[in-house]
Amino acid sequence: MAQGASPSSFLDALTLAADHAQAAEASYRREAARHTKQLATERAFAFRRLHLMQTIANAVADAGGEEAAVLVATAALRAKLGWSHDNAAHDAVLSRFATVAQAVFAELSPANDSEPAGSGALTTLADFEDWYAQAHATSFWILFENEMRETPVVDF
Repeated sequence: MAQGASPSSFLDALTLAADHAQAAEASYRREAARHTKQLATERAFAFRRLHLMQTIANAVADAGGEEAAVLVATAALRAKLGWSHDNAAHDAVLSRFATVAQAVFAELSPANDSEPAGSGALTTLADFEDWYAQAHATSFWILFENEMRETPVVDF
């Protein structure tokens, strides 16, 4: 052994390097988990958006006019969310969602040649989502995470 050299100096350097590598891996795993969760949320919201709008389009397609389209669309939204009772918060959402129903009705109207297909409904839906996020500090699509508990049927 060389005079004055500590036998642990190179071990200290290797320990430090190993600790840095471990910390880098842990940081990467946390970031990857956060990013994976974000992507999963975006995917879930995209499919919720698709499924709701399929339901709305199907309901509105048979409506005889814009007013009927709004009624069936808001009824479909109520059903999807399990909203059976009126309250001010629900009424505000349903009232605002009426513009989405109107846009979908306009998109499905045979006389609509002025815009590319879907652009009006997509823009109106995005505006509705933005309004909801600002008004409630959360995404509208979170509402679809609240599963309804099964209510036992009582037979008398």
